[in-house]
Amino acid sequence: MNDRPAEAAGIGRAGVGARPVRTGADVTASAAVRYALVPAPRLSLDAVARRSGLHPDLIRRFVALGLVDAECDAAGHLVFDPTAPAVLARIQRLRSGLCLNYASIGLVLDLLDRISLLEAALRGRGTRSETPPWT
Repeated sequence: MNDRPAEAAGIGRAGVGARPVRTGADVTASAAVRYALVPAPRLSLDAVARRSGLHPDLIRRFVALGLVDAECDAAGHLVFDPTAPAVLARIQRLRSGLCLNYASIGLVLDLLDRISLLEAALRGRGTRSETPPWT
């Protein structure tokens, strides 16, 4: 699950004084450069635990397993993207609803992310028909 670059996963590290984010084709010399004016909002481990209703140790275990993306701040504490409680809720639904272990939950999350990307690409091309091809 961590094989995606942070920017593709929606977890950019852009902030004041951060490295520039290139848009468009990076190989061309005329690629535009943007600088983030406001740092991306982050949630502490305690805030994520309160919002998700899970124990902080369980969230640390999810981070160690690669199920939830987190970064360390300057003090060495875990900080999360604002979407982390939703990801944790998704993990809990898979665990309780399908009785999956955490290794298989990682696989299912990766497959669901890939399916979402493929469906978005199909919608962008406008080639998807109203009736699914398997019916």
